[in-house]
Amino acid sequence: MEIFYDAIVIGAGHAGIEAALALAKTGAKTLVTSITVDNVGYMACNPSIGGTGKGHLVRELDALGGFMGIAADACATQIRMLNSSKGLAVRSLRAQADKYKYHAFCKRALESADNLTMRQDEIKSIVHCGNDFTVECVTGSVYRARAVVIASGVYMDSTIICGKSVQNHGPVCFCRSEYLASSLRALGFELRRFKTGTPARLSGRSIDFGRLEIQSGDEVPYTFSALTKKQPKNTSVCYLGYTNERTHEIIRGALGSSPRKLGLITGTGARYCPSIEDKIVRFADKPRHTFFLEPEGEGTDEWYIQGISTSLPPDVQREMYRSIVGLENADVVRDAYAIEYECIDARELYPSLMSKRINGLFFAGQVNGTSGYEEAAAQGMLAGINASAYLRGLSPLVLDRTNSYIGVMADDLVTVGSDEPYRMLTGRAECRLSLRQDNADLRLTELAEKYGTGSPERKKLLNKKKKDIARCLERLQRVVPQDKTDAILADGGEAPVHRAMRVDEILRRPSVTLELFEKHSPELDGIMPSARLEVYAQIRYDSYLRRQSAELREKSRLENMRLPSDLDYRTVDGLRLEARERCV
Repeated sequence: MEIFYDAIVIGAGHAGIEAALALAKTGAKTLVTSITVDNVGYMACNPSIGGTGKGHLVRELDALGGFMGIAADACATQIRMLNSSKGLAVRSLRAQADKYKYHAFCKRALESADNLTMRQDEIKSIVHCGNDFTVECVTGSVYRARAVVIASGVYMDSTIICGKSVQNHGPVCFCRSEYLASSLRALGFELRRFKTGTPARLSGRSIDFGRLEIQSGDEVPYTFSALTKKQPKNTSVCYLGYTNERTHEIIRGALGSSPRKLGLITGTGARYCPSIEDKIVRFADKPRHTFFLEPEGEGTDEWYIQGISTSLPPDVQREMYRSIVGLENADVVRDAYAIEYECIDARELYPSLMSKRINGLFFAGQVNGTSGYEEAAAQGMLAGINASAYLRGLSPLVLDRTNSYIGVMADDLVTVGSDEPYRMLTGRAECRLSLRQDNADLRLTELAEKYGTGSPERKKLLNKKKKDIARCLERLQRVVPQDKTDAILADGGEAPVHRAMRVDEILRRPSVTLELFEKHSPELDGIMPSARLEVYAQIRYDSYLRRQSAELREKSRLENMRLPSDLDYRTVDGLRLEARERCV
């Protein structure tokens, strides 16, 4: 017997969660399937959300009505703003999360959502006939739908590799998807093999934390979601440590037994998340490499050793970790491993993430050749919104490089493609001065309203922020008396100017931070913090934003210029090495 749904989401990882909730929120009767519901929202790699560039994606997700920011705030054990000493454009929020609480929180969200059914089953085949898809499971269950979102993560024909051991498993030894890859090939998709990896987990009681550097959270934590009312508390700390020459010597001596050398790894790995053995080879001049110890959760003693991912044999791993200061007696609870899996070439997709081959078939997450929870979730949201738009006969939501990091990622994937796991970086966004994480709501929330993923509460918060920005800009035209002006400048370490200044003039001074000005002046009283930050950014970046606008106009002109067909991109010094390699 066939059961009918409007849409089916295959996979309940970070991409699948966002796609399923977006579809359900817009009224589509949705089925979300997972090989096991025990891996819903599971953090198979690092127990954190956000980070450089990635924090922008989570804020944008939240502005579009997504779920990840809400979950990250609810399950955070530590929150830090990265790059806080740098400009606002490159600051990114990062939350350490309790991975088991996060899984339970996500699973409960799927279980309780209206219009959404969750089902544990493995997909055996997808058949497209007319305007419908028939999805058959290994148990014999058959479902039909007008739209399908494939968010299979790294589970398609995946193998876990550690030393000479190669096991046909998904992450953390969950069952892998045995049939979906062949079904996609039957539909005409050409698959390729990528690789990623995860570090070992160490027993906390075997670590000498006193010999490592403490990394604490922010005194007043920010939040990812505008809807979070209860400010998260920092209940855990992380630790910073370093490898040494003895560590490197052990790794160099074991390179001959690495799975890559033995031919057991054939997939392409991530450029920006290399294994420790790759670091030792590529950066042979470095006497040490940084790593972070991060707690997996409040209900476990396991610690994640970020920065030392590897697939070397277990006995080498043990010796390697124990060569590090603070880890001399470390016990490995779970060995580090590499994982290979099948994914598609995202150039097969439209910017909406719908297949060019088959209408109504969408792809999101690591199946598109990306890496990371945040990249996956952002694609899931975009695919979910557009699958819903497809069902309702609406034009797709197409985000571009000028209005969002999600648009940058989507454009990179479907236009240029990626021959390695793609990671979001702030450097990928040409318009990063205006694509800050603090103004994601101003850029995207009205789009969420249009496509039905917004909420009255989000709209109310956005309207209040806009009103506060207008009030604040008006107040900043006030003149501050000379004595008060000089007092503010003196507190920032600047010499007095011996004259009165307008508020916006003072805020343009290099030493005058927003916090410093708030300390001395009532002009910002009664203005919500996010509106204060937006106005401050507008003032500090005003000239740069005008320059960026001019550059965008020139870029638009250049996009229509035809390049010589015989151009050797290796000779173009102005291009980054990565860009030159891709163009050859």
